[in-house]
Amino acid sequence: MIKPTSILARALLALLLFLPAAAGAQTIYSWTDEDGITHFTDRKPETSAEVSIQRAVPRRDELLIIESTGTDEAPVWLFRNRAHGPLEVEVEFAEADNVVSYPELPARFVLPPDSARELVTIGALDPRRSWRYRLQSRALPGDPQAEPDLSHAYRPPFAEGESFRITQGFDGSFSHNQPHSRHALDFDMPVGTPVHAARAGVVMDHARFFYRAGEDLERDGPRANFIRILHDDGSMAVYAHLDYEGVEVRPGDRVRRGQRIGRSGNTGFSTGPHLHFVIQVNRGLALESIPFVFEGPEESTIRPVEGMQVSAPNH
Repeated sequence: MIKPTSILARALLALLLFLPAAAGAQTIYSWTDEDGITHFTDRKPETSAEVSIQRAVPRRDELLIIESTGTDEAPVWLFRNRAHGPLEVEVEFAEADNVVSYPELPARFVLPPDSARELVTIGALDPRRSWRYRLQSRALPGDPQAEPDLSHAYRPPFAEGESFRITQGFDGSFSHNQPHSRHALDFDMPVGTPVHAARAGVVMDHARFFYRAGEDLERDGPRANFIRILHDDGSMAVYAHLDYEGVEVRPGDRVRRGQRIGRSGNTGFSTGPHLHFVIQVNRGLALESIPFVFEGPEESTIRPVEGMQVSAPNH
């Protein structure tokens, strides 16, 4: 048998990941004191001296990592979920010549939070002949079998007693016209406004080091700071367009309903400062937004409508 070349068996693993990417790095502050000593820190200093700021540069930190753990004769591919929530993965051959796999591809799997599984073994169909292959993979957050509680009323995602207007509602013509955003809301909200959790859950993913906005969807769409929170019923809340370093929680944190989690901003595909809020589920490697209602006064519920002024009740 002629062994597959490393470039085919290992380096040509194509990952088509439809995942929001976490951003990693740090902001560095520097200043020179009265003795001429220059200081560097990742926290905003309390000093009267002039402070230079070096913004963090976001880098992609993929939630799905794929590694080869087998041999050249019998490659085994390990799939590692770095998210703090379930990840649905689809694996298939982009190219295949004289190969067999277990399980048969294409196949889909759901990886538990923060886990690693050896999912695919590959070998030669006819061991007397040479063989080669190339894999490709897609992944998306959420369990496709989740059954969200559609009757659940959410707390408005800002501080008690605060009130903000919905500038774009469900089926909004500007950008709420795709399945993942059809039931999203945009709140007119100044940069730096505290954002609070609309429901308890676990922080699944986030991005916090983007600092620009623009109206080019392809370029600016992936550059929004956000927090994705997984709820107990499998639904996921996304709070998007947050400020630079406007995320105040970390992946894996368990947050309470009403807990402050970040600050609003104007990052990504945006025409002005606002908070984008949406509840999503995974429906077979496709994120879909679902309708929801807010808590109103005296245990009432409010169906959000574009132009409405929404207030967070005092409890």
